[in-house]
Amino acid sequence: MLFSVLQTSCYTDTPDYAYPYNANPQYTWGYAEFYGAYYKDYNNLNNVISLSLFSDSLYINNDNEISGTGQYLYLEEIYIPPTDTILPNGIYRISKGGEVNTITPGEIVHVDKAEYVIGSYIYYIEKKSSYTTRKLISRGTVTVSSNGTKKTVSCDLVLNDSSKIRGSFSETLTYFVYKSRNSSKKLFVGQ
Repeated sequence: MLFSVLQTSCYTDTPDYAYPYNANPQYTWGYAEFYGAYYKDYNNLNNVISLSLFSDSLYINNDNEISGTGQYLYLEEIYIPPTDTILPNGIYRISKGGEVNTITPGEIVHVDKAEYVIGSYIYYIEKKSSYTTRKLISRGTVTVSSNGTKKTVSCDLVLNDSSKIRGSFSETLTYFVYKSRNSSKKLFVGQ
């Protein structure tokens, strides 16, 4: 009898539910931002690109804000050779350090009493806002290839909660070019 009482006390009325985010999204549009040798003052002469990819019905509204539902993948600080200005084909791994063919992982940094996200992350924007969340990218690879003017980006990523994403993108990328840290951007469409 005592065993039955103890056993029933271990159960809860609340089910253990994990929201099923899309683990294999098709990104339908995106853009890249070229920053050049952004960290040359820190003796890293590699060029830096950041990549933003969007799925489903996501769009930029008239107030320059993301609207709709879907996934926003942000790969910050993709390190490429000093001679390249567009995202070259290859396999990029998530890693700190700033070597060629690496992408900075996501992390939360605390400065004074403020919290900042730096590095790469995925932002899930769901119809039910309580399921909208941001998850940091902690490890994995991104493979980039080209076919004419289309750039194909295939992701095999692990997030900070150990979930995985294997999304892909295959479209022409729009590039924004920044000449220096403080300059305004210039647009060109590339491959």
